[in-house]
Amino acid sequence: MSTFHRSKKHQTKPDRKGLHPRNLHKQGYDLPSLVKSYAPLAPHLTTNAHGNLSIAFADPLAVKALNAALLKRYYNINDWDIPDGALCPPIPGRADYIHHIAELPGLGDSATNLANTEPKITLLDIGTGANGIYPLLACQIYGWHCVGSDINTQSLENVASIIANNPTLKGRFTLRTQHDKNRIFDGIIQAGEFFDVSVCNPPFHASQDEALKANQLKLINLAHNRGEQKPMSKSPTLNFGGLEAELWCKGGERLFLKKLIKESQMFSTQCRWFTSLVSKTENVKPAKKMIRKLGAIDIREIEMKHGNKITRILAWTFI
Repeated sequence: MSTFHRSKKHQTKPDRKGLHPRNLHKQGYDLPSLVKSYAPLAPHLTTNAHGNLSIAFADPLAVKALNAALLKRYYNINDWDIPDGALCPPIPGRADYIHHIAELPGLGDSATNLANTEPKITLLDIGTGANGIYPLLACQIYGWHCVGSDINTQSLENVASIIANNPTLKGRFTLRTQHDKNRIFDGIIQAGEFFDVSVCNPPFHASQDEALKANQLKLINLAHNRGEQKPMSKSPTLNFGGLEAELWCKGGERLFLKKLIKESQMFSTQCRWFTSLVSKTENVKPAKKMIRKLGAIDIREIEMKHGNKITRILAWTFI
């Protein structure tokens, strides 16, 4: 396993739009090109208030079609699909997560470590969901070997079908079921096993009601960006989908992070870098304090800005 240390001079910085320099979506969506790659996207095309070609981002079916088109056009993933109600993640933001963690010490130089090489980098995705997006991107961008875990067997069955439809993923993306809802790494990381990095997108709401209210605010913001006075719909349907375990859990993001960090110490010698998205700013400081208290030797906070939204990747290592 190669190791490296980046000086400030060699660090890559996000461009003015906020996306990582290696992100393929820095210039926005080339919708005509995407339709050529994925015809089912065509019915979802519309014209926004500025006269530009767009899609209805408040429509879960339109967002799902866009994701399928992006994955096929840029990442050679065929027949990507998710069940109704499953979380439909924005591809540019998820790709950014992978690009940023690829620059962590010990993971190799991501500028040259492309999918046509044979890197011995292994990634564990905690809560891969029905979309399996992080392993899919990590496999196709950098050629990493990935394990996706989840407590929902139906979600894993859906990801298994995606893997089956893409022979290039065979042997590089495997799945494991978490049978204990109170455990995260325990029961997933096996004896004698080692991962280079773990990733996680925690449930960030404490209840379904909180998740629905947040979604309604998102709809209002989308309407405002289109120049409309009202959101397209007041339906409780989440515009980016999201099964219960994907969007909310008792205690919300803060409690989930606490469990994640606590268990990471138990497997401190079996994973080089533990990482997690942190959506709520107020959760960063207590999380870093806990990580420090548990003895991590390196803690990093990586800010990602996508439009008006700012999220952070928290990364820590004990070795």
